[in-house]
Amino acid sequence: MYNYAIRRIFWILPTLFVVFTIVFFVMRVVAGDPAEVILGEYATAEAVIQLRTQLGLDEPILVQYLTYLVNLFRGDFGRSMINNQPIAPQVLEVLPYTVELAVAGIFFGILIGVPLGIISALRKNKMTDYLSQIFCLLGLSAPSFYLGILLLLLFAVQLGWFPVIGFSQSGGLAKRLTHLFLPALSLGLHFAAFVARMSRATMLEKLNADYVRTARAKGVSEFKVIFKHALRDSLIPIVTVIGVYVGVLMGGSILTETVFNRPGLGKFLIGAIWQRDYNAIQSGLVIYAGIIVLVNLGVDLLYGFIDPRVKYK
Repeated sequence: MYNYAIRRIFWILPTLFVVFTIVFFVMRVVAGDPAEVILGEYATAEAVIQLRTQLGLDEPILVQYLTYLVNLFRGDFGRSMINNQPIAPQVLEVLPYTVELAVAGIFFGILIGVPLGIISALRKNKMTDYLSQIFCLLGLSAPSFYLGILLLLLFAVQLGWFPVIGFSQSGGLAKRLTHLFLPALSLGLHFAAFVARMSRATMLEKLNADYVRTARAKGVSEFKVIFKHALRDSLIPIVTVIGVYVGVLMGGSILTETVFNRPGLGKFLIGAIWQRDYNAIQSGLVIYAGIIVLVNLGVDLLYGFIDPRVKYK
């Protein structure tokens, strides 16, 4: 397993290199000049040319690419084109809020999705199963930001149980969790629908397996049959879905942070995109890609702990 982990870690750098290269050149194709955005529409042509020279945008695109790539491998994300401040401290300041939101969304997705999928499989073609399928259909159809708006209208505006928008750094853990609940739930409901469908499908397959029928024939209790035999063998597909869906959750966090006016890497990226801050956009997306790659590496390594029969080559 250790050799496998080392090989996977080795491939992280080429993956991030490809992501950075694509983002770099795509950003240069997108319409809009950072110098014109900074100076405004009434700026003179001379002022725009001077600022482009200061920002290094007048250099050939390959020179810009190699310069930023070398700095990136040194751990230097450069400076913002808008405020000339180092990007790394800005990213490190907002990144914990995005990670916090994504982890809470995963928590809600597992907490709701796995039990719902198990119950749906055990009650196949019953009313509970039909209601579960309706929930999954609605959850997969509605975007997370739309669910967020509905949750705001119901629990914040109508019932007044949670704050409408914003984020609180004071007031202790309880207040912080109160501000986190609705954004995390809006992400988690979409994820829960996906997990529930996967859990139901894998549980139905395992419950009809020969070893489960044998366990029941031997008089093993239904609780052990479900949780020790069927559910344990169903964890690998469920964990795989969780790893794949982390990318969706990270992407969904961008809109969720905007809807709920929360600080985070997503909101940081939205502001950078509007201002055509190339350095900030490139750095933020590389960090997003790095998180997704590391999570998928962790999921692959987790297989061996879930099922000892899994062999790494």
